Amino acid sequence: MRSILAAALALALSPTLLLGPLASRSAAAGENTAGRTQLVEFEMMTWPEVKAALAGGKTTALFYTGGTEQRGPQNANGGHNLMGRATVKAIAEKLGNAIAMPVLPYTPNNASAELTGTIGLTPEILGALLERISEQAIVTGFKNVVLMGDHGGGQPNIYQAVAKKLDDKYAAQGIHVYYSDEVYAKANADFDKALAAEGYPPSLHGGLTDTSEMLYLGGDPWVRQELIAKALGDPVPVAGQPQANGNAPRINNGITGDGRRASADLGKRLFDMKVDYGVRQIKGFLAAGPKS
Repeated sequence: MRSILAAALALALSPTLLLGPLASRSAAAGENTAGRTQLVEFEMMTWPEVKAALAGGKTTALFYTGGTEQRGPQNANGGHNLMGRATVKAIAEKLGNAIAMPVLPYTPNNASAELTGTIGLTPEILGALLERISEQAIVTGFKNVVLMGDHGGGQPNIYQAVAKKLDDKYAAQGIHVYYSDEVYAKANADFDKALAAEGYPPSLHGGLTDTSEMLYLGGDPWVRQELIAKALGDPVPVAGQPQANGNAPRINNGITGDGRRASADLGKRLFDMKVDYGVRQIKGFLAAGPKS
């Protein structure tokens, strides 16, 4: 078991790939070497920069999990990681007292020989990873650790359990570990309600919301834009019923829902909502102070 966890940790802490689009967006925004003092990504900082940031009050570590899974024929398999890195960086920038840690690229899921885009962990391995990296951040000098993710697997049970275990262990030292669920679950649920009210079709996986956010953040090569017009998958199931229930035929292309009306404008709305929800909830955690 130890060898499995060691291998999983090595994979999880590898640098996130496909950073070209984000780098281009940063350049377009006018970032240059003069902005190095504003760095908020742990993996892009030197150790003296991290030490100085901690001394300057950036004592909150943000751990964001992504995930590697098929997302329909039109979307890159690493979409959760790509969106996750953009999201956690934006949250750190808005908070002003936080550092975005490297995004974990694997979460609970199962590979498939038919839809060949998924590489997953077990819940137990994810829990061990979250516990280990949180404690490593505490050793480094962070006073608050926030766990959150872009993939539903493991949320909320694993994240909540790890956060509670470590908070109980370190609270007496003035160190706290939190789980932020609103950045993903609440933001997506509220966005889906807004889309339904505006007449958009429902979508759960690899459809409208995923494709739109990836279009906004990366465009090509994150999304095969020529395939969006065909981004129709299995019907979204009624709550409590199995996927593709009744007489509806299985399309089995990795999409649940209808992504054909995806757009960068919708993606920006969702991205901004996720960042705002995350910032608001984390500020609430930190403002509450020590727990009783």
